[in-house]
This record gives sequence, structure tokens and C-alpha cells, in this order.
Amino acid sequence: MRLVLGFLLLAFPALAQERVVNVYNWSDYIDPYAVARFTQETGIKVRYDVYDSLETLEGKLLAGKSGYDVVVPTSEPTFSKLVRAGALLPLDRAKIPNAAGLDPALMRQVASSDPGNAHGAIYLWGTIGLGVNEARLKAVAPDAPLDSWDLLFKPEWARKAARCGITMMDSAIDVIPTVLKYLGRNPDSTEAADLDAVAKTLQAIRPSIRSFASGGAVEAMAAGETCLVLSYSGDVIQAGVRAEEAGKGVKLRYSAPKEGAQLWFDMLAIPADAPHAAEAHAFINFVLKPEIMAGITNQVRYPNAIPASAPSIRPDVAAEPAVSPPADVRARFFTIGPVSPEASRARARMWARFKAGRG
Repeated sequence: MRLVLGFLLLAFPALAQERVVNVYNWSDYIDPYAVARFTQETGIKVRYDVYDSLETLEGKLLAGKSGYDVVVPTSEPTFSKLVRAGALLPLDRAKIPNAAGLDPALMRQVASSDPGNAHGAIYLWGTIGLGVNEARLKAVAPDAPLDSWDLLFKPEWARKAARCGITMMDSAIDVIPTVLKYLGRNPDSTEAADLDAVAKTLQAIRPSIRSFASGGAVEAMAAGETCLVLSYSGDVIQAGVRAEEAGKGVKLRYSAPKEGAQLWFDMLAIPADAPHAAEAHAFINFVLKPEIMAGITNQVRYPNAIPASAPSIRPDVAAEPAVSPPADVRARFFTIGPVSPEASRARARMWARFKAGRG
């Protein structure tokens, strides 16, 4: 018995010293090498979970006691909502010295979501636009306007594209501001008339939409199951890479439509009740190293906010317009702000009716 007790007493300190960090991130959104290297260099074990919608992330964090230490909410509306709700821990910048390398101009753009940039650091950013299988689409619609939202939101073009398949991202948070912008309305509008205009636009193309997806949109495009997708820029590029690797002749392109594409930022943040806040700070600081961020951009094809990472980004990746958008294209990007809980519920109800095909 004494030997057993002695063994347990020796084992408990070892167990207590085990360091872990629980990370909750978008699917297909990190370089696996970065995770392995973090553990190798720090001795901190990473438990890594993924989600495929902001609604899922938001629900878990607002409920509290999620058990996660690092999360990656999008600046609007989820990150700002979590900040206002007190669900995020203010970052200790002294423990994240690599945050000094963040692009000041980009950080100013997210300050409206997080006054003083107190609760987050930019992880990656991108836009919402159209993924196109140009060959298949041109076969059914030779004159299709590939650089315009008309391709999806005008019923006559949507009907033609439907012959080779349309997939829409399953996110009211992302789609509704895009339609508002397309209609010349304020993307943040909560006016009933503007929401009705969005509903009419979406209902008019509902018969042409084959499927709704978040994480699955990439696989459907890469497999050639659809020819038109409303999705995130990097997801479309990833799909194109996978399609090329499959060697079946599927070629995809990403388009940030000329009417304007929504610009978003995904933020590294720490839940207020994170069980391992010290390890969370260490993980964020590690990820913000220029060489680590370059590796992540090379892997997932989204631009980052660390200018010093540029020399380590592969030339073929840097050449992607979605990774390095030209100045004239960036000038047409728009960001969104927070909306009230009532407006969010109204948008969610409208989205449910749209998906169900009800007016």
C-alpha cells in the first residue's frame, strides 16, 4: 500500500504539470505543421476541434463553459457580439509580443468591432464571392457575366447555371449583407423594406439552387458536382487545388464581383472562462510568427495580416488574386457592422423561409 501511495504522490505532480491548449477553429483552416511545431517547441499539447458555421461557434461561447482556450470568430457579427457580451478575455499583449507585427491598417479596420483591439488579433482575412467552374458554366451559359453578382442573383442567369449546379453557403450572416450590397442598400440595414427586398431576390432564385453547404461546398466544387458556388475566397482556391490534384480536368476560379465583395477578418481570441489562458496566449503568440503565418497562408490560401510573412509565401500562392487582391479590386470591398439581436432574429427567420422555399 505504501508503495502504491508513493507512486501516486510522485505521479500527481507530473499530471498537474501537463500543459494543454484547446483550440476551436474553422475546418481546413490551419497548417498541421504549425500545430505539431508548437507542441514540439513549447511542450504544450494541442486539442483541436473544428466547426463549419459562425452560428455553431457563437452558440457554444455564449452558453459559457465551452472548455476552449483559443477560438477564431469572424469580426462581424460574431466577434463583436462576443466582445459586447463579455464572453472574451482581454488579451495580455505583453504575452503576445509577435502581435506587434500585425498590419496597423488592417487592425484599425477591425477596431470598430473591438475598441482598442483589446480582445483579438487578426488570424486570416478574405472575401465572400463566387466560385466558378468556367468550362461547365460557359457550356450552359456562354455569355455568363462571371465578374458580377448578376450571375447568381438574376433569375435568368441562375436558371442557366442551375443546369450544372449551384451551391450556396448556408449562412444568413454572410449572404444577407451581400444581397443588400448588390441591391444598392446598406449592408447593415435592419429596415423591414430592405429585408423584404433581400427575401424577394433570394426567393426568385431558390428553384435554381441545388444545395446549401458550409464546409461541404469545397468538396462539391472539387468533385465537379457544381459549377457555381457562393463561398469564401480561400475555400474556392482550396477546391481548385484539390481539383487539379485529382487530375480530372476540373478547373475553378474565384471571382470578387464588381459590385463589391464582403471583406471579413477572422480573429484569434480567448474565451473569458478559458481553462488554460496562459497556454492560449502562448499559442496565439506562436501563430503570429511570420514564418508560421506564411506556412498557414501557403496551406489554406487565405491572406494573413503579418507583412513580414510575405517573403516566405510561395510565389504561386502570392500570385492568386484572392491572396493578393489588386488595389482596384480592394477598393470595392466592404465590411459589415453589428446588428441588433432583434434584427438578427428577423434575418434568421427570413433565411429559414428561403431555404424551405417559402415566401
